[in-house]
Amino acid sequence: MRAGWLAIGLVATGLCACPARAGDLAGVERRGELTWGGDLQGGAPYVFETRSGEIQGFEVDIADAIARRLGVRARFVQNDWSTLIPALERGDFDLALNGIEDTPARRARVRLSIPYFVYGETLAVRRGAPYASLADLSGKRVATLNHTVAHDVLAGHPVELVLYEGQQEPYFDLAHGRVEAVLLDHVIADLYGCVLPEVQCLPGDVARGVYAIGIRKDRPELARAVDTALAGMIADGELERILTRWKLWDARQAELRERSRSVAAASSGPGGAPVAPATSQAEETAAPAVVEAPRFDGAQLALFLRGALVTLLISVAAFAIALPFGLLLAVARLFGGRAIAWLATAYIEIFRGTPVLLQLYVLYFGLAPIIKLGPFEAAILGLGLNYAAYEAEVQRGALLAVPRGQREAARSLGLGRFQALRHVLLPQALRNALPALTNDFVALLKDSSLVSVITVVELTKRMTIAAVDLRDWVLPGLLCAALYFAMSFPLSRLALRLERSLAHDPNPRLA
Repeated sequence: MRAGWLAIGLVATGLCACPARAGDLAGVERRGELTWGGDLQGGAPYVFETRSGEIQGFEVDIADAIARRLGVRARFVQNDWSTLIPALERGDFDLALNGIEDTPARRARVRLSIPYFVYGETLAVRRGAPYASLADLSGKRVATLNHTVAHDVLAGHPVELVLYEGQQEPYFDLAHGRVEAVLLDHVIADLYGCVLPEVQCLPGDVARGVYAIGIRKDRPELARAVDTALAGMIADGELERILTRWKLWDARQAELRERSRSVAAASSGPGGAPVAPATSQAEETAAPAVVEAPRFDGAQLALFLRGALVTLLISVAAFAIALPFGLLLAVARLFGGRAIAWLATAYIEIFRGTPVLLQLYVLYFGLAPIIKLGPFEAAILGLGLNYAAYEAEVQRGALLAVPRGQREAARSLGLGRFQALRHVLLPQALRNALPALTNDFVALLKDSSLVSVITVVELTKRMTIAAVDLRDWVLPGLLCAALYFAMSFPLSRLALRLERSLAHDPNPRLA
């Protein structure tokens, strides 16, 4: 009974400790806290974590200034950048503030504040490359981030899109010849790309746009308060001081005052009272009256099937490496000399004891100055080397499960050590290991979703892209799960048939 009351108390404490849900201005004032969402992976100068654990960035300063003008404190909430808008709509935080570009599609979903930063899209190429514009990159691999204006710009050109999760990785791959160009906001290009000796940033902006703060559509009072705070920061120079401190103030930012005045004039009601930005005349003139909502159609289905094919190809190729290499490690550990057995054991323990995600990062990014692997090659090799360690233990256990009398019988027949291993021990070990091998392949099929971090768009990555575009996680998630099941279930049935065939026993209990 005492344990039960303790459990109830812990649950109640946990519930009380949960962060307050986002609300309108009155709720923010009542809590004394303005929560805003961003992604630390975006890095400097937007929002990043220092070595001491402090959250810094020019958007941190902007959020603090807005909160101070509202008479509350600001609190950062970590969230993946690609799902900032869905998380805002869920009410996980009050504001979405992390390089959110003002686009018609976003204005159709949330309110966007007056702009606080003007950016230009910068095209970066390798130094000495014969490219002077996007038109010269037809058919070439061009990198960018997903769900950005740069992505939309590239989608309108005949280039091969390469999508990344972080800001530094595209320029890293550009410097090492994996892509031919990178198109991203000038803030990112100036900090991560143009400073590299191998990279050249072309002059001029491919496109220009603004960053704005996202607020839920049902929070009109909060939206007006944020616009008022930003307008005040622009008028009294605080925004300029923040951007200057982070070395971001340039000629582009002169547009802020003009944009702010035009939005304020268009969004003022009778008596100068501002109206909600989502219904302002400025928005209606800046964006189409009707934004066509994305829908799941045959084209989306084809993309999912292509992602499933990529997943299957990577998994099969990786397992084709893992199986023989794992067998070699198992044999080396059991039958090799002391030094060989020690090396095999060290490999197995290192690869089993470290995350496969870390191994992919090291293989693709860390070893790039030495071995320049493409994303597919790195994905296959990384998963294959990782799973070889697991297959080695499966095969070792299967070899040890072969009765000792089998080895003695092989010796009595005059078979040498290698012959006994090849003709007697391994065939029986394979039969013993088959169920575990099948399980490992199914696990590898699912772990292949991790290769999206090295720009491979496989099935799970395709699902997340579609889910954000469609604003629906149910249908893409169900289709993704169905495709994974369609790939894994036949494998389990095939393994049962093989197991029954190898056992020479048509026992229906194995069916």
